[in-house]
Amino acid sequence: MAEISNPYFPIREWAEDDRPREKMLLKGSQSLSDAELIAILIGSGSRNESAVDLSKRILKSSNDNLLELSKLNVAELKKFKGIGEAKAISIIAALELGKRRRGAEALDRKKITSSRDVFEYFASIIGDSTFEAFYILLLNRANKVLRHIQISEGGVTGTVADPKKIFKMALENNATSIILCHNHPSGSVNPSTQDITLTKKLKNAGDMLDIPVLDHLIIGEEKYYSFADENMM
Repeated sequence: MAEISNPYFPIREWAEDDRPREKMLLKGSQSLSDAELIAILIGSGSRNESAVDLSKRILKSSNDNLLELSKLNVAELKKFKGIGEAKAISIIAALELGKRRRGAEALDRKKITSSRDVFEYFASIIGDSTFEAFYILLLNRANKVLRHIQISEGGVTGTVADPKKIFKMALENNATSIILCHNHPSGSVNPSTQDITLTKKLKNAGDMLDIPVLDHLIIGEEKYYSFADENMM
């Protein structure tokens, strides 16, 4: 009688596109099936069953329904060979986070429509500071604020803004555009030669990376200078 080969192959021996972690990195989490996502959570299967196959079996027991799966407790999940307490807790915690995510309210992100909006956003942050600080405002496609990040803080007369750090932060936060902002503790909002040179440098870098720099604000005492309003961008 011919020997029947074992159909099980460890995940590490699969084609890279078929490995859940690698697939997520290459194609994004949306490309993974429910079973593949659970396989990432549990990390490994058993000697005769891959993590993905084990995850499929667990899902099948709940009619391939994540809501039904979320009703299982640790003891019930441990009945599946290959699922210990730690793996069971990981599955339950992930499903609980999913339930809480659905119940969470979406952030009411501020939309930037003018330089005045940017001034109002930053006035309370650096308007009264006695030290010069440089910030970036990261925006999405709808010009809504993703977050602001302090790039540097200097002395009374100046600060340093590293272009590499600025665009690294923009890329990591999936920003589609950015706005620059720094303060002048002296109260004067007139741009210095260095301000003008830096703005041009960052605008050119943003154009190359397809992350446009929309404006650069200098904030003083209850007033501001906008490079965009002054046609300096």
